[in-house]
Amino acid sequence: MPLSQPPTRVYTISEVNSQIHELLEASFPELWVEGEISNCRAYPSGHTYMTLKDENSQIQAVLFKGAGMGVKFKPQDGLKVLARARVSSYVKRGDIQLILSALEPREKGALQLAFEQLKAKLAAEGLFDEERKKPLPAYPRRIGLVTSQQGAAVQDMITVLSRRWPLLEILLYPVTVQGENAKEEIAQAIQDFNESDAKPDILLVGRGGGSLEDLWAFNEEIVARAIAASAIPVISCVGHETDTTIADFVADVRAPTPSAAAELAVPEKSAVLALIQERERNLRTFLQEFLRSLEERLKRLTERPVLQSPHRMYEERIKRVDELFGRLPEAIRQILRHAQKDLQLQMEKLDAFSPLKVLGRGYAIAEKWPERLILRRADQVKVGDQVRVRLSQGEIHCEVKNEDS
Repeated sequence: MPLSQPPTRVYTISEVNSQIHELLEASFPELWVEGEISNCRAYPSGHTYMTLKDENSQIQAVLFKGAGMGVKFKPQDGLKVLARARVSSYVKRGDIQLILSALEPREKGALQLAFEQLKAKLAAEGLFDEERKKPLPAYPRRIGLVTSQQGAAVQDMITVLSRRWPLLEILLYPVTVQGENAKEEIAQAIQDFNESDAKPDILLVGRGGGSLEDLWAFNEEIVARAIAASAIPVISCVGHETDTTIADFVADVRAPTPSAAAELAVPEKSAVLALIQERERNLRTFLQEFLRSLEERLKRLTERPVLQSPHRMYEERIKRVDELFGRLPEAIRQILRHAQKDLQLQMEKLDAFSPLKVLGRGYAIAEKWPERLILRRADQVKVGDQVRVRLSQGEIHCEVKNEDS
């Protein structure tokens, strides 16, 4: 639709942004603001970029290297600060930002305080103790990934795992890694992997980098307890190297990045093959040395006189046997004479106590037959009983009769 009147002037975007920049610089040369640091990022240049926010709004801010040298503490997410700044803008994008010249710490932010409180609570329960951490299997066959299905993190992990250990089976349990439902999904995924029939040997739990708010699901108690309860060893891999979460403290192993977690989880195939080859060479060398030592030992033995003339080994023994054999008859005779004397003595003792000696003096032994009960009284028998009477010479078999017969 054509304009009814031609514009008096047409501004370029760059001109608009430049005038906004000049207006802001002139209107707010310096002021103090209070807010909570979020998404804080320090660059190698020495400059630190962050977001300052309150309950309702947020604004970008930058602490250049020169001003940062006067700050005694390290800016980090969750800290509430009092900042001296001037309002400016980034002309290229038209973004409003604060140029910080001084920072003073205030009370900690809500998320940071919650982090420290949960950390202290779980530490007191022993969930961070080294004694409870499980070792990683050296050669896993199956790896479980608990992370987002989208993003570079999952692709990095799969790429590294597949390259290092090609025969590995990789199981992905896609979850939401930030937002309202993230903590429940992550905890459920860990539990489901533990209850699965195809149970992985290791779990990699994590996501790519982000602000404190983005990573907060991995600071939730439900996730921490799911990791602690896992029978499967867990490697946490949340964010970048400088990011630290409660999950990192509870996990069996903490990796600085998802890619690093993949490298920790599996060995390098080429390194394993090299190790096998080295051990094969060592074993072959050992066996060769062992066989060589046996050959040398055998050679030394064959050179010994006793083996060159084996009869020398038993000549002395033959002489000793002959000597003993010659002495054997006399020794046996001595033994028999002593045994004969001892036997005669024992026979005489037995004969002295023999009942037959008593019978020879006119006594007899009466036995109830066939019970062979020695009779000492007449009432031990009744009429009709059989009695055997032993005399010095022979026996008499009798039957008990009554007095009239």
